[in-house]
Amino acid sequence: MVTMRKTRLIWIVLFILLLTAGVAATILRKPASQDVQTPSAATPPAPLALLASDITQVQRRDLRQTLPLSGTLRATKQAAVKARVGGEVREVSVREGEAVKVGQILVRMDATEYLARVAQARGALAAARGQLNIAFKARNNNQALVEKGFISKNAFDNAASQLEIAQANVDSAKAALDVAQKSVDDTTIRAPIAGIASNRTVEPGEKVSPDAPLLDIVDLRRMELDAAVPANEIGRVAAGQEVLISIGGMTTPMAGKVVRIDPATQAGSRSILVHVEVDNPQGILRVGMFGEGQLTLERRNAVLTVPASAVQRTDGQTLVVAIRNNVIERLPVTLGVTGDDENGEVVEIVSGLEEGVTVVRNNLGNLLPGTRVSLPPPR
Repeated sequence: MVTMRKTRLIWIVLFILLLTAGVAATILRKPASQDVQTPSAATPPAPLALLASDITQVQRRDLRQTLPLSGTLRATKQAAVKARVGGEVREVSVREGEAVKVGQILVRMDATEYLARVAQARGALAAARGQLNIAFKARNNNQALVEKGFISKNAFDNAASQLEIAQANVDSAKAALDVAQKSVDDTTIRAPIAGIASNRTVEPGEKVSPDAPLLDIVDLRRMELDAAVPANEIGRVAAGQEVLISIGGMTTPMAGKVVRIDPATQAGSRSILVHVEVDNPQGILRVGMFGEGQLTLERRNAVLTVPASAVQRTDGQTLVVAIRNNVIERLPVTLGVTGDDENGEVVEIVSGLEEGVTVVRNNLGNLLPGTRVSLPPPR
């Protein structure tokens, strides 16, 4: 029994030894291709892929150095139509928003009282002319009599004075008739300018006093933007400078120019009002609209520019990240003026870059010189 147990134990030990030897042989036969590669055989890193929005080219563009403006629009020509005489309004022929022409009748007032005054003034003029005729004949008769010695010189002088008084009365009566006739004419109120009716404040049947407001006429063909400019910037502003104005709700900026500059600062502020004229032939703009503008202080044509976001300042140097032969380079540049082109804020490049060089538009972090990049295909 003991011998059998020893024999079984020996066989188990032999099996374990054989199994161990097989595993070791398998490991030793592992292909050399599965060995860990040495660093010298490692593949190079892939190029950094850039998007079309990450890059741009150095180009020659027209650059504008600008000053921001903002303000509200008003009509250059606007007339407040008021009553010239008091009385009852009989007719108002226009409403807000209607176009009117120069001389068009806007309001008619009751002229009965003023027509009566005209008739009265005409009667007074006729009476004065009658007195003038009598005084004229009396003076002529007295002149013949004084020449023959039938009356004294003093009597003749009295007759001459009566003639002068009669003439003065005629002149006065004529003036009174003119005043009365003007009052009749003033009962018909006409448009002083062409434009659009606005702010109508009267209706037929109402009684108004002289100088009472009736309505406004606004000429929208030419508008002005009234914008406040800080006093420390006003020395750079001059009449005739171009302004591009953006109006809320309109996709295309409108061109204007500075036409006037106020001579003093506004009360309670350190700003000076600048008036910018804008042509509005189609009547798109309206009074009271808010506008934001860019006043052109200086214009430079066909200068090398890059977006302002492409310029980096590091350790006292002004740099631009350029790409040549698909490799990153950090190039020092000399800058000129900062301004705007049709695409946004740009900076003039005086030296350090040539036209057509590809540069990184935005700061993408610390792009080391020598880094390889892949560029998107040209459009």
